[in-house]
Amino acid sequence: MSRIGTSDLDVFPLAFGGNVFGWTADRDTSFALLDAFVEAGGDFVDTADAYSAWVPGNSGGESERIIGEWLAARPGARENLVVATKVSQHPEFRGLAAANVRAAAEASLERLGVDTIDLYYAHYDDAETPLEETVAAFDALVADGLVRYTAVSNYSAERIREWVRIARDLGVAEPVAVQPHYNLVHRETEDEIIPAAIELGLGVVPYYSLASGFLTGKYRSPEVAGDASPRAAGAAKYATPQGIEIIDTLERIGGAHGVSIASTALAWLRAKPGVVAPIASASRLDQLPGLIDGATTDLTADEVAELDAVSEWTPADM
Repeated sequence: MSRIGTSDLDVFPLAFGGNVFGWTADRDTSFALLDAFVEAGGDFVDTADAYSAWVPGNSGGESERIIGEWLAARPGARENLVVATKVSQHPEFRGLAAANVRAAAEASLERLGVDTIDLYYAHYDDAETPLEETVAAFDALVADGLVRYTAVSNYSAERIREWVRIARDLGVAEPVAVQPHYNLVHRETEDEIIPAAIELGLGVVPYYSLASGFLTGKYRSPEVAGDASPRAAGAAKYATPQGIEIIDTLERIGGAHGVSIASTALAWLRAKPGVVAPIASASRLDQLPGLIDGATTDLTADEVAELDAVSEWTPADM
């Protein structure tokens, strides 16, 4: 188990990404995926109130509602499940003004069918709202028992430090986690955000852990942009000479452990300083074992160093 920052939340070292619920996984498939994830030892689910508003016919909140329906159909499941969700991007609840944060949290609680959100993220920074107002609004949710712990996602290191400074000055709830874009082909996060998280005691819960599917090894050439998969175009941009070398190295190291390319990419991420639990999603049951392997496979120091070397980057690459 992994501890999330300074909280008392101990979780399986992989968070199941709920972005697929109501998008590439319908209700029945989502239920089956959650059942299998929990049966394999998983207990940490990540979603957002905006998931999946981008799908034609959806309005946002579909993922939360599916999770809530699954919890209602599985007596006792809530007791062992850590639920994380986010605010600021739902079409009806944009931004981080105090009144909006409160209204969005209440709407998420209703959809999830729970009394308390375990981990509540500010999904994206809101430059139009004073940070002091947002920090106080999140603390009020904790004080009122609607949220156990607060967190930030897609914030710069400077703004993370400012949030924590304000919280300490006010003597209110501090964030316990940060959710950045971080994986083997996107390591810029190591420049400023990871050091800030470690300095401030925040657990790192990376998203895009498999680079939109590129780190599964499925997309090895730019031509995959024409693939029918919704994520193919996003993965294609990583199919550079260095990207292919990373995949080849993952395949060789994974083979030594008897696990997949995806599992090895997740294992590398888990080995990085500050990382608590990478977020990864699956739309089919046959994809899930690879994610679980990623949470239970430990790479050697030499293997981590080899992957570090092949994926080396400099700020000039940004």
